[in-house]
Amino acid sequence: MSVTPEKKQEIIQDNARAAGDTGSPEVQVAILTERIVNLTEHFKGHHKDNHSRRGLLQMVNKRRSLLDYLKKKDVDRYNALIQKLGLRK
Repeated sequence: MSVTPEKKQEIIQDNARAAGDTGSPEVQVAILTERIVNLTEHFKGHHKDNHSRRGLLQMVNKRRSLLDYLKKKDVDRYNALIQKLGLRK
C-alpha cells in the first residue's frame, strides 16, 4: 500500500525542479498520486476497509489543494504536471 523508498526517490528525481528538491508542489502531488493509485488498487480486494478509505479521501483533498495552489501561482507548471501525471482525461 505504501510507496517504497526506492520508488519515492525515483518520483522525486522525475519531478524535482532542482537538485535536492523534495517539497515543491510538483513533487508532493506526484507522491500523493502514487499513494492514491496504490490505495485504489488495495480497495479492489478490500472493499470494506473504510479506515483506509478515509485516508484516501484525505490524500485526494490534499492533492486537490496543492493543484489549486499551483494553478493559482503558475498555470504553465500546473498544465505540465497534469499532462505528465495523466490526471485529466
